[in-house]
Amino acid sequence: MRLVIATCTVDYVGRLTAHLPEATRLLLVKADGSLSIHSDDRAYKPLNWMSPPCVLTEADGEWTVSNPKGERLVITLHEVLSDTAHELGAEPGLRKDGVEANLQELLAANPGEIEPGLVLIRREHPTDIGPVDLLCADPAGGTVVVEVKRHADIDGVEQLVRYLERLGVDPRLRPLRGILAAQSIKPQARTLAAHRGITCVVVDYDRLRGFGDGALRLF
Repeated sequence: MRLVIATCTVDYVGRLTAHLPEATRLLLVKADGSLSIHSDDRAYKPLNWMSPPCVLTEADGEWTVSNPKGERLVITLHEVLSDTAHELGAEPGLRKDGVEANLQELLAANPGEIEPGLVLIRREHPTDIGPVDLLCADPAGGTVVVEVKRHADIDGVEQLVRYLERLGVDPRLRPLRGILAAQSIKPQARTLAAHRGITCVVVDYDRLRGFGDGALRLF
């Protein structure tokens, strides 16, 4: 991972145009090829970013990041304050809490509870940005990426979108779609999921364990 702190301006050219005026920011370049631009007042969310696959070209005082869609981030470096690189090593992946891990295990054993006809291909399917909870096949021959959460919010949707973007480069997995499965899903997450073409499914943990008379509800 490469960390660059620099005074810079940033211009995005693609489906629209966007401009970040001159300020001191953190430029984060990861081993997977992604680049994100951060300020000191936005928590973990970047001001702008480019997801892999993309190419970083460095010239004198200017970086250009481009992807196969023709989108570009042009970063003009006015002053570089720090430029360091660190080898982080292999990522063991997120360890989910007991309920979430159990929920994932139960859904892996019963993928038809998520959607009728789903068949599990693999649990914890590896990608270079982290493991996909469940990779499934539907009766129509499509591939379905399932992200499992206890309580899903916008971050869960964005995480699933990143997995879909990454797996979407493999033509063997197309057509590809996503399902967000959780015990509860916030309204904002449902709205964003609908905009991104992702299905939301609310699952009853007790029902899956064989208790209660809860129902699976599709939104």
